[in-house]
Amino acid sequence: MRATPITPDGRLGPADRHPGMSDPRYLRRRRAFAALARGHQVGQPSPTVRYTEEEHATWRTVHRALTRAHRRHACREVLEAREQAPVPADRIPQHEEVGAELRRLTGFSFTLAGGVVPTRRFLGSMARGHFHAVQFVRHPAVPLYTPEPDVIHDVLGHGIHLSHPAIAEIYRMIGRAAVRADGPETLDAISRVYWFTLECGLLAENGAPKAFGAALLSSYGELDWPGRQIHELDVPTMARTDYDISGYQPLLFCARSLTHLTDALAAYLETLPETAHAA
Repeated sequence: MRATPITPDGRLGPADRHPGMSDPRYLRRRRAFAALARGHQVGQPSPTVRYTEEEHATWRTVHRALTRAHRRHACREVLEAREQAPVPADRIPQHEEVGAELRRLTGFSFTLAGGVVPTRRFLGSMARGHFHAVQFVRHPAVPLYTPEPDVIHDVLGHGIHLSHPAIAEIYRMIGRAAVRADGPETLDAISRVYWFTLECGLLAENGAPKAFGAALLSSYGELDWPGRQIHELDVPTMARTDYDISGYQPLLFCARSLTHLTDALAAYLETLPETAHAA
């Protein structure tokens, strides 16, 4: 496949061309953040991080761009949640700062991750109101895109979601299904459903698709639909469809409303096989 050049506006090609993958200084900083998460237990307080001015500047750049993009592309529920969400404009917030507000709004909090978390732990923790979030910041050369979730993604995507009670309940519902899942195949199905809804889902408004998922909300270049396949919400199909976490998504699913999404997910998750000892 021919590689597409990386551009500052977040419209780019393969993840291995991202400058964060080849910058030794950035990779050392990334590993230092990952080290903070070693041995971290779900629900423990996250350590306070001393972010650099360069990292805060990256946050400000993304915050400005996404604020404008959300007004144009995000669904009503996201815009409502953003008004309440712990999302400062001028600096990267600490996990504990975000968590304190989320607990007040919906009972959720951030729990520390260094990177990718095993599926059952990641999804299952949501049943208890804990969302695994990282603390590292994307590379400053391409502030409007990251090939892996960073603190901007977690706060400007999931932090907004988890400020809205009805959306937070979807996280809990998927978490409870993951706790009950009878094995890897069922967990994989739940993970795909999570991806195509809470990460990359769309909601329709006046017949037009609007961004709902956290991966879309935190990636400026993803908030542009031309050239993508948009299908009507179909949860069983989602559960069978593979995805690539490190690139733009060619296939998206659109629900008619948040209620439609919630009801369809509940109906599907109830059909999944459960462990004999599930609580």
